[in-house]
Amino acid sequence: MESNKLIFNKLLALTICSTLIVDTQAQTRQKGFYKDLFMDSGMMLTSRVDLPSARLAGFTMESFISTPHSYTEKYSFTDADTIMQAQLIGGSAIDENGILLYPDGAPRFRVVYMNGGRAKSHGGTLGEQGRKNYRTFVANGGGYVGSCAGAFIASLGTKLPDKEAAPTDLYLGVWPGFTTGTGLEKSWTDVDIEPGSPLLRYYQFGHRMRIDSVRHNGGCYGNTTFRCPEGTEVLARYATPGGEPKRPIIGEPVIWAYKANEHTGRVVLCGSHPEDAIEGARLELTAAMLKYAMDGTGKPTIKGELKKGEPRRMTCYTHDNNPAYTRIGDKQYHHFSVQVPEGVDTLTITLASTEGTQRFDLYLFADSRQLAFKDEAEHSDLHLGIGKQLTLVRPKAGTLYVSVFCDTTVESRQTRYGTQYGGRLDVLNGVPYSIKVDY
Repeated sequence: MESNKLIFNKLLALTICSTLIVDTQAQTRQKGFYKDLFMDSGMMLTSRVDLPSARLAGFTMESFISTPHSYTEKYSFTDADTIMQAQLIGGSAIDENGILLYPDGAPRFRVVYMNGGRAKSHGGTLGEQGRKNYRTFVANGGGYVGSCAGAFIASLGTKLPDKEAAPTDLYLGVWPGFTTGTGLEKSWTDVDIEPGSPLLRYYQFGHRMRIDSVRHNGGCYGNTTFRCPEGTEVLARYATPGGEPKRPIIGEPVIWAYKANEHTGRVVLCGSHPEDAIEGARLELTAAMLKYAMDGTGKPTIKGELKKGEPRRMTCYTHDNNPAYTRIGDKQYHHFSVQVPEGVDTLTITLASTEGTQRFDLYLFADSRQLAFKDEAEHSDLHLGIGKQLTLVRPKAGTLYVSVFCDTTVESRQTRYGTQYGGRLDVLNGVPYSIKVDY
């Protein structure tokens, strides 16, 4: 058997980003993300390779897939599972910030979906840095959807009716409330959509408010009577017991959501397993959860104000902990503002490379109305390379929005763990540049 060190070196040589890609032709709803969806099928979770609801919704998707296993057999993870997951989520020399995050800590995907399995065990395998990166992902605007174990691990911990609350550092706490286990195994329950639920914005579920036979296996409900975080929304409730659960579940939240503020991502959690469905209302239910999370990604932030004649050097790495001056990632936007005084005849915005930078393609945009994006900005320079210049004649006084977009990205190919990154791997740690305004 190969040693851990040999496996590690081989994986680093091949790159750390082993992910399964399911590409579609759909236009993403919000700009500035590498892909729509990342699916965590990692250690101690269901090794799911497909998510039909993502195809129904038209989302681009990648995932990490651990060694297949079942609950009736002993787990048989390999050294490669451990190394791959640690590098993908926690980061490595090739991708310091990990696959979920851009170099400045912004979410690289719009939403993460976490499968069912064993929540605390998966949290342990993620390690402290992996758990931190998940929390950063949501705090900085990425959405999160979790089913069963994916719902448990998103909470602060568990709370049973006859016991004290049990918070755990191995959970993520992206929903700062507590879950309660149903004690119901290998069964199905009916689910009632709440009147006025935002899930109804996306599908009508056969024009029925009750969805029957949603699979349930050791799941949970959101405990909304014990320290329920303000801003929690109940989207659907258990309608039938589905057998003999250890505690009453009818009327308890089976699907709930939470968004702390406009800059954080939306968390959508489900105590059951609608994600298995390949047709009908259960398929639509999972797609609606994903869409609601997608539509709740955080509001883009402005890095800072560009001052007349002062170059702003965006050259920091992740470990410098200075996101306002950190390099740009693949398919990411950096936004800036300029305060234009009255009477300016000509304003020039210059984008320049830094010494020793390899060839990357960065684009430059400006707009007086709103944040500047590629397909709608008033002014743009789309030449290849980094060096750019925009000249605005008699610009409107007030706030001018300026943005830089990185069009360079990685290549990918399928492997036993999913799809492996190749090509421009140097973009994963970010592209440095300098930007300046003169008038």
